[in-house]
Amino acid sequence: MSTMDKIAGLKEILALDPKNSFARYGIAVELANRGEVDEAVAEFNHLLKTDPDYTAGYFMAAQTLSRAGRTEAAIERLNEGISCAARTGNRHALSEMQGMLDELSS
Repeated sequence: MSTMDKIAGLKEILALDPKNSFARYGIAVELANRGEVDEAVAEFNHLLKTDPDYTAGYFMAAQTLSRAGRTEAAIERLNEGISCAARTGNRHALSEMQGMLDELSS
């Protein structure tokens, strides 16, 4: 399935269920994979505004920002994600994000 097909399918899901966090996350990831950084970040921002406990969104947004050379924004998103992971008890995500934060901050 092509990226466009995936995005189209996920947008169909969102049309039926606008609060579907998994579909919104999937669109953001697919856009990031295509190199459409601003569009991906906009989708991650929308996701995290409507579902602030979607921990993976913070990590993938930070990775997208970091790959685009937007280190300060990536660090900011990681700090938000670490807070989310601590709040939701997601120790694995907290560890991954802390590791990435340590790399970016050094």
